[in-house]
Amino acid sequence: MVELSYSLHLGNDKNKSKKARKTARSNQSGTTSLNNNSIQNLQQLSKVDKHNLRKYDDEQELIKTIKGTSSVVEDTKNLYLDLFEESRIKYNERQTRNDRKIDNYFNHISNDNKRDLACEIIIELGDMDFWSDKDDKFKHKMVDVFKEQAQDLENVVPNFKIANATIHFDESSPHLHIVGVPFKDGMKNGMEKQVGKSDVFTKISLVNIQDKMREYCISSFNRIYNLNYSLKDKEEGRNIDINVANMRDYNKFRKEQEKHKKQLKELNDKADKLQDKSNEINNIINNLKPTMMNKNNYTISNTDIDKIKKYIEQTNDTTSNLKDSNDINVILDKYEQDLKNHSNEVKELKKKITTREDRISDLENRLDFANDTIDMLEDKVDKLQEALDYFKELWKKFIMFLQDKFFSSNKYDDLIDELHEEEIIDDDDLEVIQNEFSNNYSKDDDLER
Repeated sequence: MVELSYSLHLGNDKNKSKKARKTARSNQSGTTSLNNNSIQNLQQLSKVDKHNLRKYDDEQELIKTIKGTSSVVEDTKNLYLDLFEESRIKYNERQTRNDRKIDNYFNHISNDNKRDLACEIIIELGDMDFWSDKDDKFKHKMVDVFKEQAQDLENVVPNFKIANATIHFDESSPHLHIVGVPFKDGMKNGMEKQVGKSDVFTKISLVNIQDKMREYCISSFNRIYNLNYSLKDKEEGRNIDINVANMRDYNKFRKEQEKHKKQLKELNDKADKLQDKSNEINNIINNLKPTMMNKNNYTISNTDIDKIKKYIEQTNDTTSNLKDSNDINVILDKYEQDLKNHSNEVKELKKKITTREDRISDLENRLDFANDTIDMLEDKVDKLQEALDYFKELWKKFIMFLQDKFFSSNKYDDLIDELHEEEIIDDDDLEVIQNEFSNNYSKDDDLER
């Protein structure tokens, strides 16, 4: 039974170096999914737009957009309005300060370096070797498979909505690029509905998502292609592409091994024929007769001589082919050992990656908690500011009341002095009261004149 590989890769921001980008272009699948395809702001979204829709080389005929339009940027902006506009308006209505209001949530997140603006997911069924001998008609039937994958993804992950989904047919295997927005709902601090990549896509949820999506994919493939293929076993650890730049020779010799398997079969056939020839040569030798002149010499016919010559040629040819096959097997054994060593290195790297990701996940959770705490404290500061403004206004009214009550008598001065001596009012308050008294007194004098 034919087995197909399956990959569901979530873009991340952990591969930003030039070396990582160069490595990405040489991975075994032939795609650049190892590259930094995290979408943190409008600039990165624009790059995704140009790449996914092939705007840099004008080869749109080699792609197929199955959801969205000819602009990933506009598709994402419209999705933001559908998802968050109602929550943004409600949030702004609760704010007493204009500087706390959000005019445009898309721009707000694009300028926030702590959160991703959107996510890109790349889905691929079958590797380069599987698709290498398939014609365009066979490949383009994947459109229906990927349409179902896009629908399945939104069902499996309800808190993820797709803005644009585009299939690439111009690389070594057909694969689907999905750009969408993960969100969290029912938030108490800030907007009720917010972007939430780290809440939707966790290490645990990604495993569950991948398990369900791979089963849905092979089911769709078999039904649409009317086949009965199965999936290769899922590798342990993160579903990532492992660079095999150092294994190119190994893959080359793997193909050579297939070729030499045929040679070995031919050698086995030749060996069987040689065995028959050997029996024939033995009969010739056993039936040789000594010459009349010398019993140590034997007579042999020209026909038998020709048979022996052909036998020698056949033996030399078979021996030469056998030597070549042995050489290639020695080389393959070497690469098999190198592969084992490489696999051990990969396992160790995976352990280190897992440990690092656990630490990053913990730090991200702490950062989210800190951000929530900051939002809560900012709300409290706003309320305290409102209370302070209220009491300032109340205090001003109280001062005015005292002025009106005691303005024409010395009791006013005595009361103010006493409040100051008892430290009920400070020097600043005293200065304000005296200024207010002087101003009011001057106004009354002007009226009397």
